[in-house]
Amino acid sequence: MIAAVFLLVMGMYLACGIVFAIPFAFVGVSRIDPHARQGSWGFRLLILPGMMALWPLLLRRWVGGVREPPKESNAHRRAS
Repeated sequence: MIAAVFLLVMGMYLACGIVFAIPFAFVGVSRIDPHARQGSWGFRLLILPGMMALWPLLLRRWVGGVREPPKESNAHRRAS
């Protein structure tokens, strides 16, 4: 029972992910990352599984109007 519910929830999550990833691959990826504008169709197909998995985060960035990728912040960058 628990496994069936888990699989159903994961299936719905991935279904929402594929519904999001198709238009995002055509329009959204070039809006939130300027380096992806020159990306080929092979690149867009390659990142499709990641878009399906991370669709809530990407949707938030797309709707929020973020134009640049976030700056990396780690101990090495802060020390320099």
